[in-house]
Amino acid sequence: MHKSILIADDNELVRTVIRFFLESHQGFEVCGEAADGLDAIEKAKKLKPDLIVLDLLMPRMNGVETASILKGVMPGVPIVLFTMYKEVLGNALTTAVGVSAVLSKPDGLSRLVECAQGLLS
Repeated sequence: MHKSILIADDNELVRTVIRFFLESHQGFEVCGEAADGLDAIEKAKKLKPDLIVLDLLMPRMNGVETASILKGVMPGVPIVLFTMYKEVLGNALTTAVGVSAVLSKPDGLSRLVECAQGLLS
């Protein structure tokens, strides 16, 4: 059974690459994409994904704010922050909002897949 993933990133190309990589190489199903934090919350409520991948810097609401709200709405769903700015996030902050993992985009998509597999197994 495929596990569903919601991807939220303001860059359409990044969303497309993540979707392609997850679906074609790793057997995950991307159930939806969001271009900002508010869109991610709306779609998460509607689609009920098994995992949510959030960018940090998005319009209307950043990834930390989005994760905080999503954790209140869907406490059992793991959230991964996949960002270029991992080093600016403190562990205390991400732990406080309930983020399962913070990954650096330069570490690559294979690291994201490993993390997703671990969180969804």
